[in-house]
Amino acid sequence: MTECRWHGYRLEVDGKATAAWYAQAGEWGCTCGHCRNFLALARERQLPGEILSILDGLAVPPEKATYVCELYTDGEKGVLYQFGWRIAGKVLEPADEERLRGGKKFLWGELDLTYEIYPYGAPGFPEPHFDLECTMFLPWVLDEPTDGPEWAP
Repeated sequence: MTECRWHGYRLEVDGKATAAWYAQAGEWGCTCGHCRNFLALARERQLPGEILSILDGLAVPPEKATYVCELYTDGEKGVLYQFGWRIAGKVLEPADEERLRGGKKFLWGELDLTYEIYPYGAPGFPEPHFDLECTMFLPWVLDEPTDGPEWAP
């Protein structure tokens, strides 16, 4: 594991284990319109540079998110999403109780390093791990209404 700092967090990250898991992983698999919109933006690297820099450093393709959720749509701001990627390693600072107060705020939204026990799109991910989770508005880029096709397995 390598100790590093990301936007006020002190971490131990296992870059090799993270890259190896993502090398065999598929893209986020939900086919609903909101998830396809996220994937279109992720494939075109239309996410904030702070996020892309972290993902690039770990060889994690943005379209291989391990969690994507549309929270709501605002006609002026776009679609509020929560999405993230699982990372092998652990958060050293701030402590868990401090992180419960919320993530780091940016002009584009919020970045939080947290731990979800449910595997979402990351079954078999190496331990220990944490989730790089973002909450932000993204534009609607698909050529269909936001209430397009619903989720289908």
